[in-house]
Amino acid sequence: MLKQFSEIFNDVDQHWMQYCVSMAELTAMRGEVPIAAVIVSHNNTLLGEGSNRCITDNDPTAHAEIIAMRAACARQQNYRLSDCTLYVTVEPCPMCFGAIVNARVSRLVYAASEPRTGACGSCVGLHTELRHSVSISRGLMAEQAAALMRRFFESKRGQGND
Repeated sequence: MLKQFSEIFNDVDQHWMQYCVSMAELTAMRGEVPIAAVIVSHNNTLLGEGSNRCITDNDPTAHAEIIAMRAACARQQNYRLSDCTLYVTVEPCPMCFGAIVNARVSRLVYAASEPRTGACGSCVGLHTELRHSVSISRGLMAEQAAALMRRFFESKRGQGND
C-alpha cells in the first residue's frame, strides 16, 4: 500500500523539529553525525529522545531513531509506540525504518532527505513495501538539517577523514 507524504505542519511539529535540530547541533559538537530524534505521544508528551552515538558507542545500530525508540519503549514499558510521532532531522535508513514499522509508530516527521541511505523514497522505498501504515511528513526545517550535515562532513573532509 502506497503511503502518501504530507508537507503540512503545525506549531507542535515546528516545536519538536526545532528541538531535534538543536540536539543535532550538539551531536555534531561531540563528533557524531548530526542526526537527532524524539518520540512524542498523542498528547504531546516527550517519551524518548536520541542522537547518533555510533562512534561513541562503537555500535553501528546506535542511530538517533533507535536510541529514541528504545527510551520511549522503556518509559512506556511496551515495545509498541502506537499513536506516537517520531521526529528526526534526516530521513531514516532501512534499519531505522524497519524499527519504526516494528514499533508501530503512527507518524514520522523528518526534515532532510538522505539520497544515499533514505528508506522513504530517496534511496529505497520501504515506505511502499512494508505493510504497517506510517503517516509520513517531510521537509520541515529541511534546509537547516541539510546544512548541518553538509557543514559536518565538510569539516571532516578538511581533516582528511573521508
